[in-house]
Amino acid sequence: MIATLGKETSAEQIYDQLKAMLADVVPDFELRMKSEIAAKINQVKAEKNAVILGHNYMEPALFYSIPDFVGDSLDLARRAAQTDKDIIVFCGVKFMAETAKLLNPTKTVLIPSEKAGCSLAASITGEDVRELRRRFPGVPVVTYVNTYADVKAESDICCTSSNAVAVVKSLNTDRVIFLPDEYLAKNVARETGLKIIFPTTDPRQAVEGELDYQMIGWPGRCEVHDKFSVEDIVNVRKQFPDVVILAHPECSPEVVAASDYSGSTNAMIRYVEQTKAPRYLLLTECSMGENVAAANPDKEMLRLCSVRCPHMNQITLEDTLESLEKSQYLIEIPEEIRVRAARAVERMIAIG
Repeated sequence: MIATLGKETSAEQIYDQLKAMLADVVPDFELRMKSEIAAKINQVKAEKNAVILGHNYMEPALFYSIPDFVGDSLDLARRAAQTDKDIIVFCGVKFMAETAKLLNPTKTVLIPSEKAGCSLAASITGEDVRELRRRFPGVPVVTYVNTYADVKAESDICCTSSNAVAVVKSLNTDRVIFLPDEYLAKNVARETGLKIIFPTTDPRQAVEGELDYQMIGWPGRCEVHDKFSVEDIVNVRKQFPDVVILAHPECSPEVVAASDYSGSTNAMIRYVEQTKAPRYLLLTECSMGENVAAANPDKEMLRLCSVRCPHMNQITLEDTLESLEKSQYLIEIPEEIRVRAARAVERMIAIG
């Protein structure tokens, strides 16, 4: 969580704050331009009684100027559920804005760009989940929050990367369907000691009951975290043998095993804040590394910054201002889907 800059904050004041944090990251002319836009956004936000939620993957100038709250998916879902504002502007991707709408059906929820999708969320549909339920009757479905509302509606409970293990354990069942992230599922299976199968990709695992298993997975992947490799880690350690490497659980199990720590975006931020190491490397979305570096100027952060999420990158200050001014793009979910999807998200939030 961060304190938002009030409507009385001038563009010059915002510029001074951003320059103090981002002078080594963002060119000065860009900081001045973005400060002007941020000042206008904060003014309109106050006039319209809106709240802005910003995911950890937002680009630095936006991340440190306009959100009332920043965090990971779970943290922002909680903030969305608690807000008393009339309008929620979600600076993140579509499934995150949908989650805010699930929890606030009477409020206006906006996303600044209609192009802010997600490769992982697009990897599965509600019909896919129904087919798995037919093949594995009675097995509870845990769905990663990085999914669209129709998928959440077919699920028993949602999870995030920060509480996935706790959610799986909370079900206290012999078997669980875990969707849709292949790598997160494998990492959870390893941490919980469960044997996982992928019956949609391996014909030998196609019939329920053929094998001894406790978890059923799905072959979805995040296009950002899928790009990190063990070779990347080996090469970095050759040059910086004392580096501490942090990997998001959406990275492959091999990358997670070769790293020093794995956790959600919020968990990685806390790790850097609470530890002392010669230098750090974050294997996650590029802008988050810049945001963490700006917040920790006394700590050396290495850059492996070739991986930018093309969907998160759609959210800009310019589009956020236009979204507020024109009330676009509106998130709408059919009520029958919303009610069932909200139930799965609320169960996730209750576990924490």
